[in-house]
Amino acid sequence: MALTLFCITFALYWIWRHRNTKSKLEPPTYPGGLPLIGHAHLLMGDTVCLWNTIKEVSYTTLRLGGVITASIGPRSLYVVTDPEDSLTVANACLEKDAIYEYAKPWLGEGLLTGKVSIWKRHRMLLNPAFSQRVLDGFEGVFNSQSRRLVKDLEVKVGKGPFDHFVYMRRNALETICLTTMGVDLSKNSVLNNQYEQAIEQILNSLTERYQKFWLHYNFIYIWSSLKKKDDQCLKILHNMSDKVLQERKAAHLNNKKNGLETSSGTKFKAFLDLLLELSIETGAFNDSEIREEVNTMIAAGHDTTADVLMFTFVLIGSYPKVQERIVEELRNVLGDDDRDVTKQDLSRLVYLEAVLKESMRIYPIVPLIARRLDKNVKLKNYTLTAGRTCFTFIYGIHRHPMWGDDAEEFKPERWLDKTNLPSCPTAFAAFSIGRRICIGKPFAFMSLKTTLAHVLRHYRIEADHTKMVVKANVVLKPEYGHYISIEKRT
Repeated sequence: MALTLFCITFALYWIWRHRNTKSKLEPPTYPGGLPLIGHAHLLMGDTVCLWNTIKEVSYTTLRLGGVITASIGPRSLYVVTDPEDSLTVANACLEKDAIYEYAKPWLGEGLLTGKVSIWKRHRMLLNPAFSQRVLDGFEGVFNSQSRRLVKDLEVKVGKGPFDHFVYMRRNALETICLTTMGVDLSKNSVLNNQYEQAIEQILNSLTERYQKFWLHYNFIYIWSSLKKKDDQCLKILHNMSDKVLQERKAAHLNNKKNGLETSSGTKFKAFLDLLLELSIETGAFNDSEIREEVNTMIAAGHDTTADVLMFTFVLIGSYPKVQERIVEELRNVLGDDDRDVTKQDLSRLVYLEAVLKESMRIYPIVPLIARRLDKNVKLKNYTLTAGRTCFTFIYGIHRHPMWGDDAEEFKPERWLDKTNLPSCPTAFAAFSIGRRICIGKPFAFMSLKTTLAHVLRHYRIEADHTKMVVKANVVLKPEYGHYISIEKRT
């Protein structure tokens, strides 16, 4: 017992000494830390509390100069909200933090979670799959899916407030599965429901595991009930992608593809077909790597798209003048007939894109990113120590003083004049920062603008964003207060 007490006392002394003998180059410490657990208590509570904590830490970090030090138990970490310092960290240290390991049973070494060595090779190979020529082939899918959404929403016309996120999420999942795998989930409602629920559960589990810091350790997690739930969801998710992969690979090997259509029978090439071509012709990917990248595209593409649409519709419904200006632009560009949106139209929908960007600035769907510091990183005023985690809070970056006194306001017109925007390009970080920026950014804008154009040509939206309560569930999601009402537009 004496030895145990001595060890505990020594450990407490070491932690105390380590935290109170900081270099002058270390950032200031975030207030409110407790003995032993540090700031771990701030992670407690539900996901609404977690989001409120992220906001509060963001504002405090901005007040303290854009960089702070914090701790979870004996583990020290940094939070950065300065746009320039964030870019320095993002480009100096490309390795994702250990918390991304929690998603690897699902996503493996895909672009989102992969080690730097794998990410570099895969990013180079995948760049052609996201070329503008390939993306242009998806515009037909975006139009047909947008029309499908308009039709699905008809039952809510004049019926008062309703949860539109349900419709956005299902439509976005169907769209991403079509473009990624060439699979039409709308033809199988049972499979659609299973797949959608499995993804939702996995996202819930990732958040729960991060909040319960004792589950950070694998030797505890593997015996938890959370692990059993995750295994059931992973079985559904992997069975789906494995089945599609094997069917499509067999079709390729049997030369069932003609010059116009892919093996899925669609008029475009799904990402899976492009990966299979690389695999069969050059050996660039094995089956496991293809599955990981396909799952990553689905995970990163559908939920974020649905969330952006959900928040954007709420904001548009809350600002009638913004909505009127969008509709005016749509009439000028598309005319009065109900034709499809073309790639030429998309480049002319300037104000609609400004609304999208402003929505993502106010509500950054991925509110933070985390990097492992594999070297000391010198910032403008501080030096970050190797071996720690650095969190970049996107929410804080989007409220940095360089956005001006109206940073808290929803003002799409700020994007129409470059002189009104911050000079630092990373002041807008909705698609991450630096070399590991999201590869799907052009895809997202094409899909989002097409969907908004179709819906707003048909419906007038009413909402009140001040009633909305948001939670952090890996990505930002509504807890309640986000309902909208729609009326038929004449």
